[in-house]
Amino acid sequence: MEILEVWEARKRISSLVKKTPLIKSLALSERAGRPVYLKLENTHEIGAFKIRGAANKILSLSDDEKKRGVTTYSTGNHGMAVAFVAQNIGIEATVCISSRVPKMKVDSLERLGARLEIVGESQDAAGVRCFELEKERGYTLIEPFDDPYVIAGQGTIGLELLEDLPTLSDVLVPLSGGGLLSGIGLALKTNSPDVRITGVSMERSAVMHESLKAGKPLEMEESETLADSLLGGIGLDNRYTFDMVEEYMDQLVLIPEEDIGYAMAYMMDKERMIVEGAAATGIAAVLGNQIPHQNGALVVIITGRNVDLSILFKLLKTYTSHR
Repeated sequence: MEILEVWEARKRISSLVKKTPLIKSLALSERAGRPVYLKLENTHEIGAFKIRGAANKILSLSDDEKKRGVTTYSTGNHGMAVAFVAQNIGIEATVCISSRVPKMKVDSLERLGARLEIVGESQDAAGVRCFELEKERGYTLIEPFDDPYVIAGQGTIGLELLEDLPTLSDVLVPLSGGGLLSGIGLALKTNSPDVRITGVSMERSAVMHESLKAGKPLEMEESETLADSLLGGIGLDNRYTFDMVEEYMDQLVLIPEEDIGYAMAYMMDKERMIVEGAAATGIAAVLGNQIPHQNGALVVIITGRNVDLSILFKLLKTYTSHR
């Protein structure tokens, strides 16, 4: 992939996707002993960064493809992104999800007008049904991550970071299928090769981590985790993100469940900000001093806010009572 594709994505999605804020966190800066900034992808209409890649892919389709409709499989946020874009341009969207997808995300998908199919207990199982729908009904499949248009769309975050904070030296990117890290890595490393990119993921079912260790894409059984948006496989026939993550990622940090929960509570308590478990992995890495210190600003990508409030309240009660 080329950086030009990211610039083209930025132009293509501008009618639906607005630039997100980059704010300095005084509490985290003090904790880290260096400037820490938060890239607020949780401020999109759907509450997650996935709108960028979905918009770039869907808006690139031909009129005939749009008329036939689209389908996707998702742990929630990508499905919401596809449904949002489809609703805005007046086309049909069918979203395949597993039974693990939280209720609040299911409710959001229904509000966005998506036709839902709930299949199995993993994103991979939902993906199998999605491929069937593509063949049976002629829908266009909108891949969650392993697609150059999706990767380029997510890469527009990197362009915004370079505009707003050209002195950045570290970026922490939640890692699952790798579309987000691949896009940001392409945008940043092309323009500023010395920027250090850290992938952050949960300890449980970190498929990309295990695949990189093995030197090839693997399948793993999904486990319960607060970072449910990071669940799902990377595809045994992965074409793009496995190689791009390997090329652009400088280091990977795995976060225990307890630290994810603490980071979610910390953000609500200190920043008055709702972040989902996936987004909290980067915060947890900062709080746990897991990023080797270097001069320059550090940016944490706050990928989304779609978490069941009952879970958040429970975490707040648990962790703030321990202070």
